[in-house]
Amino acid sequence: MKAFATALSLAASGVLPTLAQTATSSSPFTLYTLTADNITATFIPYGARLTSLLVPDRDGTRQDVIAGYDDPQKYLTDTETNHTYFGPVVGRFANRIKNSTFSLNGQTYHIPANEHGGADTLHGGTVGYDQRNWTVTAKTADSITFTLLDDAFEGFPGTLLTHETFTVSSMRSGPYDRVYPRLTSRIVATPLDKATPIMMANHIYWNLNAFREQSILNDTTFWMPYSDRYIQTDGILIPNGTFGAVASRPGLDFTTPTLFGKNVPQAVDACGTGCTGLDNAFIIDRPRYAGPESSDFPVLSMWSSSTGIRMDLSTNQQGLQVYSCDGQNGTIPVRQSQKQRNANSAPNGGAQYVNKYGCVVIETQGYIDSVNHPEWDKSDYFVYSPSTGPYVNYATYDFSTF
Repeated sequence: MKAFATALSLAASGVLPTLAQTATSSSPFTLYTLTADNITATFIPYGARLTSLLVPDRDGTRQDVIAGYDDPQKYLTDTETNHTYFGPVVGRFANRIKNSTFSLNGQTYHIPANEHGGADTLHGGTVGYDQRNWTVTAKTADSITFTLLDDAFEGFPGTLLTHETFTVSSMRSGPYDRVYPRLTSRIVATPLDKATPIMMANHIYWNLNAFREQSILNDTTFWMPYSDRYIQTDGILIPNGTFGAVASRPGLDFTTPTLFGKNVPQAVDACGTGCTGLDNAFIIDRPRYAGPESSDFPVLSMWSSSTGIRMDLSTNQQGLQVYSCDGQNGTIPVRQSQKQRNANSAPNGGAQYVNKYGCVVIETQGYIDSVNHPEWDKSDYFVYSPSTGPYVNYATYDFSTF
């Protein structure tokens, strides 16, 4: 806890590192590795970022199932160039805020616009949580906690203290006593002095075929059994205040297991005007007898026929933002460590670049731009103050093979 106390002291005094505006107990690019049976995860403090996740495929070979870089310094280069948001926590308010403006308790707040020529704010502003150097405040062999003291960054109201704890674990189950690995994320944010909107998310780029294929279209099956509805948007993905039925929108219905490549080509303009693919906020309508924040069953599952890896996602959040990597253009190389794994086993050595539709981002979060839609009556899920309980975003990612 000494590092945490130092962080608070430096933040209060205004003595802040160049990249961080929040102190860190080590270099922002120091690699931290967590291990448990059949799972290894690597992180850096820059963005409280997941940089690598190894789980076994059907043959027992460890595969890295996320996009990213082997050299942690390249995440800074990425921020300054492509700004893909590979693997970090995004906040203070994830996704988009219309006109970069919101009102709370009679006061209007203006935050930096960083997308669509000033039409909105994406993922917290010009310098969001993905660019902050978080402090490592706890570390064990299988768990790490990153902490960020946000002193009204980007014009959001008040001071916010956030802890992101990642844990890796394994469970033995079944007649063959198989080991099933799990990654757990728990974000807890507490306002210290003012009411504020809060919505965070992990921005991980998943690829369960581990880049053995050129894309995920023909091998990855996707299933969101409780997402019958989605938030409708305009041509630049700003919510228009209405909800749509996925059954009525080509390309968005994953309520039954569906090959990614069956739906994505049908999703014309779903990811914005002139864009084919997904970048959509799906609403989770949990079963009748489940609580609105139940996190003890999967709300999304996906699996790859190429590797036999399956992932089941459970969360306490109200929605899922799904992005089909339609903006990737094949200029970012697949990391060298992944290429080496695929060199002698994947068709043609596997993908050499992160291609269009070569991955999928899944953000566990609330209703996007809810700060500008009081008619949705969701303030209990995004407005927090010193007199309320903390904001909690909880998610588990369970892996298995078939």
